[in-house]
Amino acid sequence: MNEQPFFLRDGDAFLPQASGRGPWNPQSLHGRVVIGLMGHALETAFGSDDFIPARLTVDMYRLPNFDPIEVKTTLIREGGRIRMAEAELFSGGKSSAKASCQFLRRTENAPGATWSPKPWDAPHPDSIPDPDPSTAPMGRMWAVKPIKGGFGAEGERQIWMKEVRELVGGVPLTPFQRVAVAADFASPFAHASSDQGLGYINTDVTVYLHRLPESEWIGFRSVNHQATDGVAVGECWLYDAAGSIGFASCAALAQKRPPR
Repeated sequence: MNEQPFFLRDGDAFLPQASGRGPWNPQSLHGRVVIGLMGHALETAFGSDDFIPARLTVDMYRLPNFDPIEVKTTLIREGGRIRMAEAELFSGGKSSAKASCQFLRRTENAPGATWSPKPWDAPHPDSIPDPDPSTAPMGRMWAVKPIKGGFGAEGERQIWMKEVRELVGGVPLTPFQRVAVAADFASPFAHASSDQGLGYINTDVTVYLHRLPESEWIGFRSVNHQATDGVAVGECWLYDAAGSIGFASCAALAQKRPPR
């Protein structure tokens, strides 16, 4: 990766870089880098090989600006099979987001045959030509390979996404952090309309993982969008080149638009 990272480390602070600028306000950060940084902090503080980060929930209630960021982590419970941790993100000294993460101990699957959806039949990302970067959603924020439908298309949408930069400068992305920084894409991929574009800003993201990705490419399959009175919920199933890894869901608010 030779692109500008989203953050540089300065002691206990994370310094936001221009690459993390969000789409709603040029003076604020993108939600995906907030989620990614929370995942980074929680995994760094509490991750281990014998536990999988099975659920990450991030609530975003204030758009962070480009002031130095501090993330405070807390261990809630350390048990034999479950480790529960929380994190709070401060931007310029103001609380902007909170996260919780369940780390579950790896063991053997329970016996018996249990129904699950059929594997998706998406082509391997290596078999799809690289698209023109100028036509990718939100410019060069991601590397993407559309599979079916595309951003804002009618019907089911499927796409491969790969991160093109480090989250924190000089720190290689782990498989979990790769999912965390990508997970926010579930909102635009599920909520964008075919005729008006994206009209919802998500206020949270929850990622459920039954395993960590084995490849750099993360597959998104939009499976649900529902909205009433300006409140929307959406969900995408997540994949890697070997198959299902989990899903991401989000709540969102209809974004206020400037008067014409």
